[in-house]
Amino acid sequence: MTEVVPLALLVLAAAVLYSSVGHGGASGYLAAMALLGVSTATMKPTALVLNVLVATIASVQFLRAGCFSWSVFWPFAVTSVPLAFVGGAVSLPGALYKQLVGVVLLYAAWRLFAEAHGPGRTPRNPPLVAALPLGGAIGLVSGLVGVGGGIFLSPLLLFMGWAETRVTAGVSALFILVNSVAGIAGHLASLALLPPATPVLALAAFAGGIVGSSYGARRLATPTLRRLLAVVLVVAGVKMLAQR
Repeated sequence: MTEVVPLALLVLAAAVLYSSVGHGGASGYLAAMALLGVSTATMKPTALVLNVLVATIASVQFLRAGCFSWSVFWPFAVTSVPLAFVGGAVSLPGALYKQLVGVVLLYAAWRLFAEAHGPGRTPRNPPLVAALPLGGAIGLVSGLVGVGGGIFLSPLLLFMGWAETRVTAGVSALFILVNSVAGIAGHLASLALLPPATPVLALAAFAGGIVGSSYGARRLATPTLRRLLAVVLVVAGVKMLAQR
């Protein structure tokens, strides 16, 4: 119980913040598990399962609010899903997995600090020549690490002017959902490694997803909250990189 309660609280906090911007929270869950010394074999399937739960809630909330664009979503998803399946099927050695997760967590922290904003022009649909390979690359990395890819897709859409902020959140939510499902499908046997505390963590993620996505569909998370989470990600990322 002394290990489950802190982890559940961290999962709850990550789910609230991430779902408010249309994300599933996998990098936050990975950070929480890294901080508390959870086994690397357990981290990937646990993060993906919680991601599916929260991304489903966020997708429904943002779709109901009209924050979505099919023309932005499908060119990235059509290549990311099969490669997320491939990445999910790959079990990296423990040391290599820790290094890759550490890099992803530090990248996520940088993105939260940077608070990417799209350029002040009318959004345009992403060209297929760029979206297809980028979607594939994001999907592969997502499957390997155990994230949904929203931390890569969101800043890309905003920087390139392919979607405004709320549409980006809605597109990212569904993108994360389909990639997380594909990642799990790529290695269903990994579900046997889920910890006994998974129902408790799922309940915390569910509650956080409801609160965060309900808020985010109307008003995105504050910069202060994002920076606080970024600090946690930096600590967890450095810890993962320091391990062998």
